[in-house]
Amino acid sequence: MYVGTQVEARDDDDYRVFVQLGLKHICANPPGKPASWKLDDLRRHREKIESFGLVLDMIQLPLPSRPIEQASYPDILLAGPERDRQIDAVCQLIEDCGTAGIPAAKYNLNLIGIPRTPMEPGRGGSRNEAFRWDLADQAAAPGLAGELSEDENWERIDYFLERVVPVATSNRVRLACHPHDPYTPPGYRGVTRVLGTVEGMKKFVTMRESSYHGLNFCQGTVAEMLDNPRDEIDEVIRWFGSRGKIFNVHFRNIRGRKLSFMETFPEEGDMDMVRAARVYKEVGYPYMLMPDHVPAIAGRDPSGVAFAFCYGYITALLQTLDQA
Repeated sequence: MYVGTQVEARDDDDYRVFVQLGLKHICANPPGKPASWKLDDLRRHREKIESFGLVLDMIQLPLPSRPIEQASYPDILLAGPERDRQIDAVCQLIEDCGTAGIPAAKYNLNLIGIPRTPMEPGRGGSRNEAFRWDLADQAAAPGLAGELSEDENWERIDYFLERVVPVATSNRVRLACHPHDPYTPPGYRGVTRVLGTVEGMKKFVTMRESSYHGLNFCQGTVAEMLDNPRDEIDEVIRWFGSRGKIFNVHFRNIRGRKLSFMETFPEEGDMDMVRAARVYKEVGYPYMLMPDHVPAIAGRDPSGVAFAFCYGYITALLQTLDQA
């Protein structure tokens, strides 16, 4: 288990900064649109990352967290006329990852993006992402996805998994799916989101069973599904981690609970992140712990500074665990 990042490098100096901050493992995408990536692009990208003394652990497949209206391959989740061709393109990319020596890829199965309500003040005047169901437009109209029931959603997910999981397995590329962020009641914006509950995540990882089919386990997102994140999160980590279904961890905290929360820095939220880290170690989790979101702070490089704080927090925490 080791610290990692998925922050997009603005230029080569950011790769140097990652190394200087003690990072070695990263998730980073090649330049250009994902639909244009070829095997040679992936190889060149891995070689460039390695030239800075970094290890390319993972890339993001062209299945983003953004709303389906902004997706490169929308027909995969819309069951549109180009679905098979788009799934074939994803399969080719997975195969190319294996050939290029990239061991994992993360992805989302997201139709309505990441709903949030207005940002809220945090520590020292930071601005933090939040979701309050009572402030949301509960009658928001469906988007491109239209009306989608739970059964239809599962059918489309299974159609995708049936085709991509064997490719990932044969090429030894771990597929890490992000849960739906946040939990929303069934039918919100027309869609019943099936990966917004722990039971849905359990069903997902047991479909098309493979040791290469698992989760980009966002601890913050999982906390957003729970009534009492502090008391419940450890057993959720233990369930998925003991089954080898966690391939990446977004090590993020919140203050609040299901349908009413604010994102925070790791040490100021409701979950005991030290205790959570011990559980990851207990179950033998072997990959990256990384921050995924950070509060918006002041200064000349607010994102860089906020993420650097999180890298240091995780590094110190892992060092303490190693000495325990």
